[in-house]
Amino acid sequence: MTREIRWNGCLRDTDRDIDVSIFSADHNPTLDGSDCRVVTVEQPFVIHLWEDRTRGEQWVPSYDAKGLTLLNDEFLCIASNNAVENGQRIFEFKAVQSGGYELIFEKRMGWKFTAEDRRVFRIKAQPPSGN
Repeated sequence: MTREIRWNGCLRDTDRDIDVSIFSADHNPTLDGSDCRVVTVEQPFVIHLWEDRTRGEQWVPSYDAKGLTLLNDEFLCIASNNAVENGQRIFEFKAVQSGGYELIFEKRMGWKFTAEDRRVFRIKAQPPSGN
């Protein structure tokens, strides 16, 4: 069970890893309080994004590699047949040093030059307790 508490306007998860899930296609892509998370340095956190590979969608992350590291990138197929393939894209990151970072995801399609959609997350990395 995860309890959430407010910390400087951001949600802070008390468990070791956080789960940020966006399933709705009409989610407001602008930066707001719900897109801000406080994490602990060296503790992994997970972001789930819906991806429709039938349309050729692919989420592409961009971030400051000095502060954040991508640990894992997986696709969990929810529906698949000869006409449809969609599911959740699961990104696992960890902060490697304290500070504030922007984690930007752009939904790309191979034949387009511009992003179809964009998600921005503010990540506030705090040192482990006791440091």
